[in-house]
Amino acid sequence: MKPLKPDQLRRMTMAELQKELDNMRMELYRLRVQKTIGQLKDTDSIRQLKRNIARVLTIINEKRRQAGN
Repeated sequence: MKPLKPDQLRRMTMAELQKELDNMRMELYRLRVQKTIGQLKDTDSIRQLKRNIARVLTIINEKRRQAGN
């Protein structure tokens, strides 16, 4: 998985960001299960996915703060 660009995320709506976040969390769960049963070869993908989740959460919080002002 490649890193998501913050500019790309800022152009998305809150609903799209939330949907993307849900998809990434499901993917993280799937990767963790694969790692546990020994099927995951690229363990760096878990790290990258966690960072992408953090990026999305950061943008969501930015948008919430802007809406509150």
